Amino acid sequence: MVLKVYVAPLPSGGSPIVLLVLAEKQIPFECIFVELTKKETKTSDFLKMNPFGQVPVIDDDGFILYETRAICRYLTEKYAAQGPALIPTSLNGKAVLEQAASVELATFMPALIKVGREALKGTHGLAVDQAVLDAALVEFGQKLDVYEVILGKHKFIAGDELTIVDFFHLIYAPGLATRVGIDIMTQASRPNVTRWWNVLIARPAWVKLQAERAAANAVQNV
Repeated sequence: MVLKVYVAPLPSGGSPIVLLVLAEKQIPFECIFVELTKKETKTSDFLKMNPFGQVPVIDDDGFILYETRAICRYLTEKYAAQGPALIPTSLNGKAVLEQAASVELATFMPALIKVGREALKGTHGLAVDQAVLDAALVEFGQKLDVYEVILGKHKFIAGDELTIVDFFHLIYAPGLATRVGIDIMTQASRPNVTRWWNVLIARPAWVKLQAERAAANAVQNV
C-alpha cells in the first residue's frame, strides 16, 4: 500500500517540510490535499487520524502519524538507505541532532512566531504595530546571533552534514522574505547564517517544491 500524505495546499507550515523529506529520500507517496478553509481537518474522519485537527498526517499502510517533526524522523529512519542520510548514525551525532532539534523548537521557533504574528497582520488587512514588530525582530536577531556562532563551527546546524533539523527551520522562516519582505535570515552581519540559509533554500528539491506549490496556489486563486 502506497504511503498516503495529508497536507495543506498552501506552501507554508509543516506540510512542505514533510514533502521535502519525501523528495530528498525519493519515497513514493500519494498526496492528499486537505482544505483548511473548508474545515476538512475538523471532520470526524480526519479527527480520527489527528485529534488536534491539523496537517500534515501520514498513513503508512494503516500506521497513522501526525506532527511534522515526528513524521520526518519516521520517514528518514525507515528509508535510511535512500537519498541523503539526514540523521547521524553515531550516538554523539544523534545527541547533537536532538540538541539542535530542541533549540529549533524551543528557541528559534518561538522567536520566529513573534515576528511572523505581527508582520503578517498586514497581509490580512490589519494594522501592524511597528514597535511590537521591532522588538520581536530584536529578540529573533539575538537568537540568530547565537546561530552565527554555532554555524561558524560547522556547515549545518547539527554538524557538517545536512540533517532533518536544518529542514525544520524552513517551516515558517522563508515566508518572512516572500510574504512580507523581511529578509532577516540573510544579513551581512551574520555571514555564517546567510551561507547556511542560502544552501537550504537552494536545495533543488526545495526549489522545485516551492515552484510547484506556488503554481498550484495561483491556479486555485484564479
